[in-house]
Amino acid sequence: MPHRCPWYLGYVLINPLRRLMQPPKAILEPWVKAGDVVFEPGPGMGYFTLDLARLVGPAGRVVVADVEPRMLASLVRRARRAGLADRVEARLAGETSLGIDDLAASVDFVLAFAVVHELPDASGFFQAVARAMKPGARLLFAEPAGHVSETAFAEELALAAAAGLTIVDRPTVRSSLAAVLARPV
Repeated sequence: MPHRCPWYLGYVLINPLRRLMQPPKAILEPWVKAGDVVFEPGPGMGYFTLDLARLVGPAGRVVVADVEPRMLASLVRRARRAGLADRVEARLAGETSLGIDDLAASVDFVLAFAVVHELPDASGFFQAVARAMKPGARLLFAEPAGHVSETAFAEELALAAAAGLTIVDRPTVRSSLAAVLARPV
């Protein structure tokens, strides 16, 4: 099984200094609009989640799923303090299931940021996400460049293609290998 980020490192990942290198709003704004339904697997303590909730606005929703209950609890507390709890739905994922079968063809945008390399079944992940995405929906897929090799990223992209997703952009995301994938219309 791949190495999974321990829950206590979630505090490092939400460090405000990270915003200097990876500003969430700048990374997400081109892809997320008001009213969207967003799915964020492996959100940790919600580094991107609160900005996603602001971008989808009161008519949108952000569904997050993580295997670590302590990270989810922290994320929910942070969303509540920010006045965004009504836009964020936190789900405890299983070891082999994201628990999103009920989202079939309803998601406008997926953010998979530094998470796929930690999953035991990347192929199953991309298949589940592709089923959840509406036709034309986008997936911003990014992996940490210092942790995931170009070759491993290319292998993950091949798994996404096998799930029916196509590359539509290769945005620059500092310290990351990134691609935007779409579910064909």
